[in-house]
Amino acid sequence: MNLRKAPSRHTINSEAFVQESVSQSPTKPLEETQAKASVLNENILRYDPVEIEAQYRTKKLQVFGRLVNIIWPFASFSIGIWWDRLTGKTASKERNRAIQLRKILTKLGPAYIKVGQALSTRPDLVSQVYLEELALLQDQLPPFPNEVAFQFIEEELGAPPADIYLELTSQPVAAASLGQVYKGKLKTGETVAVKVQRPGLAQRIALDVYILRSLAGWIKNRFKQIRSDLVAIMDEFGARIFEEMNYTKEGQNAERFAQLYGHLPDIYVPQIYWEYTGRRVITMEWISGTKLTKMEAIKAQGIDAKYLIEIGVQCSLRQLLEHGFFHADPHPGNLLATNDGKLAYIDFGMMSEVKPYQRYGLLEAIVHLVNRDFENLASDYVKLEFLTPDTDLTPIVPALKNVFKDALGASVAELNFKSITDKLSALMYEYPFQVPAYYALIIRSLVTLEGIAINVEPNFKVLSKAYPYVSKRLLTDPSPRLRASLKDLLFKDDSFRWNRLENLLRNAAKSPDYELNQLLNQTLEFLFSERGAFIRERLVDEIVKALDTYGRRTLSNLSNYLQETLGLAQKPTQTPEMTVETTQSAEHIKRIWEILQETPGFDPMQLIPVIPELLMKEETQRMGQKIAGGLAQRVIARMIREALLKDTTEEVAVPNEQQITQEPKVVTPTPKLLLPPAALIQ
Repeated sequence: MNLRKAPSRHTINSEAFVQESVSQSPTKPLEETQAKASVLNENILRYDPVEIEAQYRTKKLQVFGRLVNIIWPFASFSIGIWWDRLTGKTASKERNRAIQLRKILTKLGPAYIKVGQALSTRPDLVSQVYLEELALLQDQLPPFPNEVAFQFIEEELGAPPADIYLELTSQPVAAASLGQVYKGKLKTGETVAVKVQRPGLAQRIALDVYILRSLAGWIKNRFKQIRSDLVAIMDEFGARIFEEMNYTKEGQNAERFAQLYGHLPDIYVPQIYWEYTGRRVITMEWISGTKLTKMEAIKAQGIDAKYLIEIGVQCSLRQLLEHGFFHADPHPGNLLATNDGKLAYIDFGMMSEVKPYQRYGLLEAIVHLVNRDFENLASDYVKLEFLTPDTDLTPIVPALKNVFKDALGASVAELNFKSITDKLSALMYEYPFQVPAYYALIIRSLVTLEGIAINVEPNFKVLSKAYPYVSKRLLTDPSPRLRASLKDLLFKDDSFRWNRLENLLRNAAKSPDYELNQLLNQTLEFLFSERGAFIRERLVDEIVKALDTYGRRTLSNLSNYLQETLGLAQKPTQTPEMTVETTQSAEHIKRIWEILQETPGFDPMQLIPVIPELLMKEETQRMGQKIAGGLAQRVIARMIREALLKDTTEEVAVPNEQQITQEPKVVTPTPKLLLPPAALIQ
């Protein structure tokens, strides 16, 4: 049947929901409830909390029985925590209690295993010790009988397995909480993986989600100190786990993932065989490979494990920050090193999306972190929906500064991502943060990748590998928000920070798909457009100062050379000294040019066709006029100053005879005529 779309989680009154679920009689006619009973059968397609509630209102005995099975172990767990507090042993016993919770969730089955895995990324709900222990939850259960699996294959695909597959293993090669996998071969010769869903899974999951959602509403209404919307969290969880149970959706996810990222170098995505795929059965290409946790086996095949990790990080960055569609469960079992040295992604049941404004917000937060701008970083957390707009950021700013204090003396790329997230977790537990679902999955993804990578290279830092991509995005993305971030990064107090540009170019050059000539074309187009006015205004002063200094030095050196060559007996012209600022800028420009020359594919000749078009632009001509005007004003001001200083020097240096015989007089020299400030020159 076609299920109606689940209502927005913001429209659900959790208190009313709990009251109806627990104490009130059904509000819908029994006939309507029975007519919709198929919402709980094996053909359920999407999570609908209203429909699930309607079914279980009339099944109080079933709900009560399951509730007892759930409450009893949790009651024992809660009594233990209460006793720890009473005896003052909360801290010393916390690890033991976390282990106890992990075992309880494992015993309660698939829904609770998934809940525990979700909690392992929620620092706003549980402490650091529980985060670490829940991350160890294994999504594994004993296999179910083959007869049931083969019956599901026949029901879904319309024929017994023997008529579809040339070969099929007699036992599953893997079993998880939602299904189990067989290795087979199609009659056309392709080796495939056949995943079959567990029997009765939809009913068990629906019942558990119903109970958990009811408890979440009850807890939220009675414990006001809990900041997070527990019902909304359960709705998010329910939607995700119901998507995982729909193997047709998983196949669609795999194809979309292949379309977006399958073209990246050495990334491999298995093919889906749609004629042998249904809601409870999926047939996909078999990947012969080695789990990334088995590093010795990978190295024995002559595969560069470090390279696989790096391309995995690059692929994850594009998932999170470019297209927004990302693999939300990249644990070691879902990442394989293929025999030909590629990184293969498998299992596309748990996927998520980051919206465009969230992607740009994450990049802006990175820029503010690099700039040590903790005020704006705190504001970023509001934009990214970690904090409500009415949150007082005053105490949060110094707390953020304390979290990133190790970054103050080091490059952000040198930081360990896990250590930073651990400190942020403690901060979010203490202050009124609410971790959005998308961010929790992002953290899980990146922490998992860094954890795998550390097994290959103990000093691996995911931020170090991520920064080249971030640099490339800042330099090449035409988005107004990222242009503003680039401005914040490159300018401070109206001064251009050449070292930042040098660092961006150096890191961007390490990005695999970095095209320098394209960047230069984009940069020139942007610089001489209306959008680039803020950079042009600041560059004018830098260029005027540099040209003036180099021009004076060149004239001085030329004058001295001519005097020496022609034998003119004049005092050599004093070469103007360069300021420290100008010297540093010159060194940065020199290094930037060297970086450009070293970057693969750099060809300055390709820019020549662009120059005539740029010269015709009004913005280019106006910038040239300002530079010429600034230079002229500096030259005129210097000529006037030198003339006045010369007159003063002659008045003081040529005394007459009367002055020689008389007492010397104190002569106050004419004040120097200072150069106009930069603002007047412009």
